Amino acid sequence: MTDVPSEAAAIAAQSPAAAPGGPPTQARERIDRGALGWALYEGARNPWVIVCIIYVFAPYVATTVIGDPVEGQAQIADLNKWSGLIAAFVAPILGAAADRAGGRKLPLAIVTAIMATAMTLCWFVAPGPMAWTWFPLLLVVSGLFGLNEALHNSMLPGATTPRLLPHVSGLGLALGNAAGLLILVFTLVFLAFPGHVNWSFIPAAPAFGLDPKAFEPQRIVPVICGVWFALFAIPLMLWTPDTQRGEPWGQAIRNGVGAVISTLRKLKSLGSVGRFLIARMLYADAKTAILVIGGVYVSGVMHWGLIEMTIYGIVLSMLAVLGGFVGGWLDDAVGPKRAIMIEIGMTCAALILQVSINREMIFFQPMAPVKVWDVPYFATLQELTLLAVVCVLAVFITAAYASSRTLMTRLSPPAMVGELFGLYALAGTATSWLGPLLVSAVTRTTQSQQIGFVSLSVLLIAGLVVLTGVRAPARQ
Repeated sequence: MTDVPSEAAAIAAQSPAAAPGGPPTQARERIDRGALGWALYEGARNPWVIVCIIYVFAPYVATTVIGDPVEGQAQIADLNKWSGLIAAFVAPILGAAADRAGGRKLPLAIVTAIMATAMTLCWFVAPGPMAWTWFPLLLVVSGLFGLNEALHNSMLPGATTPRLLPHVSGLGLALGNAAGLLILVFTLVFLAFPGHVNWSFIPAAPAFGLDPKAFEPQRIVPVICGVWFALFAIPLMLWTPDTQRGEPWGQAIRNGVGAVISTLRKLKSLGSVGRFLIARMLYADAKTAILVIGGVYVSGVMHWGLIEMTIYGIVLSMLAVLGGFVGGWLDDAVGPKRAIMIEIGMTCAALILQVSINREMIFFQPMAPVKVWDVPYFATLQELTLLAVVCVLAVFITAAYASSRTLMTRLSPPAMVGELFGLYALAGTATSWLGPLLVSAVTRTTQSQQIGFVSLSVLLIAGLVVLTGVRAPARQ
């Protein structure tokens, strides 16, 4: 779900095996269990964002625990704002310090234990006296997420060989998406459908004896993600080699602050690379906010419950895979800069179309619900139209992430590619709070979910304007 670039993209761009007339191809290398442990960890962590934040738990908090879709959207945006600020100030420094201190496993184990514990404690988030617990628990997990990524990503170079880095990185992303999809399917079949449909392959009651009246199926989902996280973090702790210890952590953090400041000062002298990083900060913030707040938005304006949101999540998770192929096709057809401009434009258009639809409106025109077919869910014209529009949104958001990495590779001088991808990663977290801040402020000011959500188009357009000043590399 997040776009956290790694060294893998840079190394892939310089791989000698891909150069025509280069040295003979080395013997085929295999992903060993140390590298597999690293990839499994990403598959353990990512379901929290995919399942809990985007599709199931945060929408439940907004519509049921908070109880007001408008205020719920504003408060979930506040959550993402504060977690983004934590990531912006702490994750880059921690990542730079980790490079100097070494010994990542112990701090990573501590952060993992805190996150998994907070996930399981979300079971107690329910309407009534315990309603307040949702914010501190979700803030702990989401706030530590960036720190967790910094530590985990810094272990990748030591987990495998340089030639296999791109493949191990890709395997981690694939396992993360697959794990999120698997938990969504389990949620639909064993928690959401039972008691609501009479299909022979669906259990008669929710698993584990859960009570839907007490919202226990929704509350068990973060517990499942917490147990999943703890379980599949174990292979990394056992198999993946740790880095050798270097500077003491106190000294490493002080030096890390200096390294981040030094890196930021270089932005002014980077020309098109610097302009591209600024453009990406703007449009990537908007795209990430669309993802993490989009579930809360549709659950509020469409009044969708657990079943609809889980189906919605499964469909969008599968469609997002197509975005990587679309991004690659556009890169080849028109070049990565123009591809990103098309992807931002399509995202902005789809976002405006999305807010033009609710239960009693299509394309800003009032319309009573029109039933299209005789099925229990997604039966109205409004629901099907919204689903189609959001599928387009998911495809082009994913495509833009892919095309952005490609353009960064093309813009980077070979001698600076590693350093510039460090800046690229920093740019991905520096303003991650901006989109949620905008949604929160506009939603509260206007008391409208639609206006609050569509305000993200301002960041998309600003990113597009800055991107026009980037000198695209020659087509290859």
